[in-house]
Amino acid sequence: MHDPAPKPKHRILVIDDNPAIHEDFRKILCQDRRSSSSLDAHEAELFGLSQPLGDQSEFEIDSAYQGEAGLARVYHAIQEERPYVLAFVDVRMPPGWDGIQVTPKLWVADPELPVVICTAYSDYSWEEMFARLGTSDRMFILKKPFDREEVLQLAHTLTARQRHRRSGSDPAAKGGEVPGAGRASEAMGKRLNEEMAELRPVSRAGS
Repeated sequence: MHDPAPKPKHRILVIDDNPAIHEDFRKILCQDRRSSSSLDAHEAELFGLSQPLGDQSEFEIDSAYQGEAGLARVYHAIQEERPYVLAFVDVRMPPGWDGIQVTPKLWVADPELPVVICTAYSDYSWEEMFARLGTSDRMFILKKPFDREEVLQLAHTLTARQRHRRSGSDPAAKGGEVPGAGRASEAMGKRLNEEMAELRPVSRAGS
């Protein structure tokens, strides 16, 4: 009897100048959760899936500690024909490009790459951020310190969307919905509205 072939791991890129953040993402996305049936059941309920997430996506994290290195990794991944399904990008990364500067360059390299902007500061107002990056279904915001559930939700939902897009069976393109996407969109929309309400007074005070 042959053992089942290992499932391919989906590549995620983390661009952040803080090594501890990279370790946090690995702990959240790469730890072996197959033995934790209660945790799998909780995540399946969270994402609206019929099966535990332990039977779904598995992730491989690549690290870049500056924007320039992150861009090089995206190009290299494309050359390897193993493009990233998602990139988590920090806003503040001195002394090189910040997250708002590197994100358009990532989209030049890979126009379909979803980018999650991770920020703990008000370096850019929402208006400035959208003026620089535009409104796009490729961009999402994750506020630090982030919750484990938020990271899992983004990773699984966006990975599923990318998988469908690259296979030519994107449910969203046909008027359908990626499993779990409704709850993800609702949660992210609620978080977006809350953060905009918090940041607008900061923006006005500095104007």
